Amino acid sequence: MTQSTPRIRPAAVANMFYPGSSTVLASDLRRLLAHTAHPPAPRPKAIIAPHAGYVYSGPIAASVYALLEDWRDRVQRVLLLGPTHRVAVNGLAVPAATSFATPLGEIPVDQEALAAIAHLPQVVVSDAAHAPEHSLEVQLPFLQTVLTTFTLVPLAVGRTSAAAVAEVLECLWGGDETLIVISSDLSHYLPYAAAREIDGDTARHILALDPHLDHQQACGATPVNGLLLAARRHGLHAKMIDLRNSGDTAGDRSRVVGYGAFTFSAESGHAH
Repeated sequence: MTQSTPRIRPAAVANMFYPGSSTVLASDLRRLLAHTAHPPAPRPKAIIAPHAGYVYSGPIAASVYALLEDWRDRVQRVLLLGPTHRVAVNGLAVPAATSFATPLGEIPVDQEALAAIAHLPQVVVSDAAHAPEHSLEVQLPFLQTVLTTFTLVPLAVGRTSAAAVAEVLECLWGGDETLIVISSDLSHYLPYAAAREIDGDTARHILALDPHLDHQQACGATPVNGLLLAARRHGLHAKMIDLRNSGDTAGDRSRVVGYGAFTFSAESGHAH
């Protein structure tokens, strides 16, 4: 076979950000999800979840993923957007790979969805942008655990505008079958008290659907801002599910990373 593109994007950060053993990973995820309060809530159209190693941000991510379990058979397609950390890219990068692998199995990339956004100038094809990227990958085992079967639209967001992100979301917005997941951590490497103050302020902006976050407030500011623009246009209500930092989960409070979990739903308040 000649130098053709690998069709599977293999897991790059298993054994680093989360366990590489499928049995250990599955049991860790079950434990994380079981330890969350699970009040009845409206069906989320979109969520924001953090993307650090599970020992740091796993409990915060689990708090929002647990809410999806009630809709596990409804969601058929996941638009997953996260910032690029390792490879610079202009625009939003989709992979040429046709599936993403984790220790829990393979997830097919939604070719129909990619075809629907291929005409947009901000959408580029880059396996290189996806190959080492953890911001999307760490969300996949959670999604594989709380959903039944789904296709994936993986978008690695580089240098682009919130409006350009919102345009992609608009193209693929869909109905109940489509879930939007934005992967972002909040403040980075501040002392505990400062992080709490800054992350609290960031959370207020997110809850107000104010699409003007900067990258000091959230590493995924660009995809988050794009979602906030789209959420505002669609009349969604934001709700904070959890807001903590690595000082709460893994100890050291001298330099912490902030993590927030949020849902965006058509209805506000609780389902009756």
